[in-house]
Amino acid sequence: MAYLKRSRRRKNGQFYDSWAIVESVRTGRGPRQRTIATLGKAPGLDEEERVDWEQIAEELSGRRAATARQSDLFAPPPVEPPEWASVDLSRVRVERLRRFGDVYLALALWRRLRLDEFFAGSIEPGREQVPWATMAALHAVARLCEPSSDLAIAESFFAKTALDDLLPLAAEKVNDDRLYRALDAMLPLRPALFSHLRTVYGELFGATFDVLLYDITSTYFEGQAEGNAKAKRGYSRDSRPDCEQVTIGLVVTPEQLPLAYEVFDGNRNDATTLSEMFDLMEERYGRSRRTWVLDRGFVSEDNLAELRRRGALYIVGTPRSALRKCERELHDTRDWSQVAPGVEARLVTLPPGADSEGNDDPGGRESYLLCRSRARIDKDRAIIDKAAGRLHAGLLKLKEQIDLGRQRDRARPSGASAACSRNTSAPAASTRRRSRRATTPTSPAARAFSWTWGKTRTRPTGQRCKTAATFCART
Repeated sequence: MAYLKRSRRRKNGQFYDSWAIVESVRTGRGPRQRTIATLGKAPGLDEEERVDWEQIAEELSGRRAATARQSDLFAPPPVEPPEWASVDLSRVRVERLRRFGDVYLALALWRRLRLDEFFAGSIEPGREQVPWATMAALHAVARLCEPSSDLAIAESFFAKTALDDLLPLAAEKVNDDRLYRALDAMLPLRPALFSHLRTVYGELFGATFDVLLYDITSTYFEGQAEGNAKAKRGYSRDSRPDCEQVTIGLVVTPEQLPLAYEVFDGNRNDATTLSEMFDLMEERYGRSRRTWVLDRGFVSEDNLAELRRRGALYIVGTPRSALRKCERELHDTRDWSQVAPGVEARLVTLPPGADSEGNDDPGGRESYLLCRSRARIDKDRAIIDKAAGRLHAGLLKLKEQIDLGRQRDRARPSGASAACSRNTSAPAASTRRRSRRATTPTSPAARAFSWTWGKTRTRPTGQRCKTAATFCART
């Protein structure tokens, strides 16, 4: 039998009542109470609420609600118990269950950014039955709450939400043709929309737009995409090289507020899009001494030289090849500061270089932030040791075959030596491989052999591994 149980405890001079539905069960140690559901705590219940809970307890326990009680002579008159109705839960059903919270919040954000006013004032009304500003709001809410196609918005998303009451918009007015036409009406407003967002960002968040982050993403198309001249096959970030795609360059603030975007061909290289984005930002927001933050996919000497010519600052992730410029500083053990547990950093300044045509850069000196991770060093050293162990085992097997006379043509590698050459950590070798000298140690700790392919030599022992990441900044 289930019943309602009240537990009371006192804390800081106040009583707290918690309620739970429990049932009596028989155990080997006698009857016990098992909690079915905890109903929570109710601090400071007034008399009416207390009567309600006691009434529920009487109903669950099977006692009649009108049980006679001995009341205090001077107590106030008792509160009338509430009236209860019996409900057959097996016959209760929910009809037209709709999403409300996420679409309500999205619409509140839409209006807070004053986008409803922008689209209402920017698109001239015509013969449309539904205002384009309303359709623009539907597009934005759908992309925020459940990103999908326009066809999915018309066929499934809108019917599952309370947008018909919030916008308001009748369900029969939402179809894919109207959604597509709304996109055509919004596209010419892109420059004005970016200017509006910049103004609102400054008013709401105090954004200054001195630091800009730029990156590239892509989206692919199912089908031939013959109507899109920019749809081409290229590097697919969605692991769909079989589909044609377009690349999208996006500029955001450090607060992740979007400022501008541009659509490029699907086979466009990331580094070749910087010049167009620089021109776009200067055209819309004027020339300014901004700081651009870019990843290493955009780094080239020409791009950095163009940034200097434009008077812009930059923070970029440099490729591994840039470590050669800082080789002496990497091996220097001085002036390293610990910025995190196991991570050290050092700031060095190098003279400017030249672009691909040999012209000197007009900018100032470059500063490199070198980062060194102890965990990464240990990982790289473990990879080298593992590769050396595999190489050592292969050489031992090769020596055993030679001693037993199984290796007839010593100029031709056997299966064991071929397996060694396939090691990813071993140096590249030509087809004419020849063992010049091999010394077999007696223990793994005493591995002191050399294995030569042409002029390249690998030394598994005694090799010091330094791993560093560099960030280049112009100051």
